Amino acid sequence: MPRRVWGYTIGGYQVMKKWLSYRERPLLGRDLTPGEARYVTEMARRIAAFCCWSRLSDENYERVKTDTWEWEAKYA
Repeated sequence: MPRRVWGYTIGGYQVMKKWLSYRERPLLGRDLTPGEARYVTEMARRIAAFCCWSRLSDENYERVKTDTWEWEAKYA
């Protein structure tokens, strides 16, 4: 798993690590189901896509913020 995906956080928590921590064998008394294992893969792919998208989004924001339209009082 890419380091950036594993380390991705929301609200200070590593998303993948937190999700898996609730499904540990000592807690549930069983291994992951095949469906849960597939979900981990799907989640990793979504986070990877978001990481790629967010970088592009940040770059786009930097480009457009210098070309803003001045809002006039008559439009308020």
